[in-house]
Amino acid sequence: MLQGVNQVKQRIEEIERRFVPVAPSGHANDNFATALSAATSQQTNEKTTSVSGVVQGGDIQKMIHLAAAKYGVDPKLAMAVAEVESGLSQDAVSPVGAVGVMQLMPETARSLGVHNINDARENIDGGVHYLKQMLTTFGGDVTKAVAAYNAGPQAVKNYNGVPPYSETRNYVARVLSLAK
Repeated sequence: MLQGVNQVKQRIEEIERRFVPVAPSGHANDNFATALSAATSQQTNEKTTSVSGVVQGGDIQKMIHLAAAKYGVDPKLAMAVAEVESGLSQDAVSPVGAVGVMQLMPETARSLGVHNINDARENIDGGVHYLKQMLTTFGGDVTKAVAAYNAGPQAVKNYNGVPPYSETRNYVARVLSLAK
């Protein structure tokens, strides 16, 4: 599998050299290359779970940063959403059935291609992907995107902004203060 990852990495670097201007450091898109190298190293040198199968906190943070890089989302924002949603706990389950670090509803998770909502990596990937969708839907407006992550995009559209729900208003304030 590592050979396949290295082949993909080489192909990406080749494409970047053709289409992406070279950064002053001499490398096109250093952040992506660094994140990909870190993920490759992590795959070969570490396990993301302990013997008991519990995902470690540092691993959750790494997964959030990698997903943020993958989808072009500010990692501070993705981390803030995860912190407010679950306290970075994959074991979190809300009273309405939202699951995991990113508190995905099962139907939303399925729509994002998440096959195992209980797998931290898939849950985080799906949650950050959804956050990116909300940012795109609301033209990059972080406040509206965060409100939509909590209350749903239709509620934000109906109120043309943060809905007047105290839960959503408090949620948005907490996420934005952590994302600074």
